[in-house]
Amino acid sequence: MDVELRQLRCLVAIVDEGSFTDAAIALGVSQAAVSRTLASLERALGVRLLRRTSREVSPTGTGLRVLGHARRVLGEVDDLVQEATSGHACLRVGYAWSAVGRHTLAFQRRWAATRPETELRLVRVNSATAGLAEGACDLAVVRRPLDDRRFDSAIVGLERRLCAMASDDPLARRRSVRLADIGGRTLLIDRRTGTTTTQLWPPDARPATRATHDVDDWLTAISLGRCVGMTAESTAHQYPRPGIVYRPVRDAEPIAVRLAWWRDEPHPAAQAALELLTTLYGTG
Repeated sequence: MDVELRQLRCLVAIVDEGSFTDAAIALGVSQAAVSRTLASLERALGVRLLRRTSREVSPTGTGLRVLGHARRVLGEVDDLVQEATSGHACLRVGYAWSAVGRHTLAFQRRWAATRPETELRLVRVNSATAGLAEGACDLAVVRRPLDDRRFDSAIVGLERRLCAMASDDPLARRRSVRLADIGGRTLLIDRRTGTTTTQLWPPDARPATRATHDVDDWLTAISLGRCVGMTAESTAHQYPRPGIVYRPVRDAEPIAVRLAWWRDEPHPAAQAALELLTTLYGTG
């Protein structure tokens, strides 16, 4: 079965214009060509799509269902063409959990003020490349190195490591904690995108771990007191939540925040985003 876009456009044009004659005018082809194209679509699908009388053309029940799908397909194709031909008018920045923390709003506002010709979109994708490998974004904010040789990256700033815990946890009474304070607890980690591994502790003092793959699940489990978490300080700014407190881990190394992009096809606005984020982290 071969269904072509021209056939779907023909079906939509006939219904929208109300006749084969008007559809032919709208499509810039002959009326005979419209009839042949619709007939070929009906043969390919093995169903009748339109009822034709001397006065009107109307979809059959099946035709209405096919028409709905046809409109969605054509809309997706239009979006694809728009993205491919004018994608530089938009800069999509992916992130897994927490964008750029307390700098997120300033990043959006300064970008809008200085680069109004390029729309900035923040896209949350919980993958190791924050959507870069999946094609969901043009740049990605990541907090651990990317080993994939298809990508380049640069460090834009550093963030402290914080311990997240239930507000009634005994550690919550302290202004800061040490790694040793967490060693005897159950640590909730995201192995796919998280910045915390048991390698931060000596082999004989590593905490037990549980896995999660979503920040909301992570927050819920911690608020119930079942475990604690360790994360970049950006998480605390993006996800303040009743029942959870964040405390600095004073003997843990900071987390490098990186901006990553496709090595062979960087977005024209990548350098401007890199410079702005570096400035925000540097002045913050």
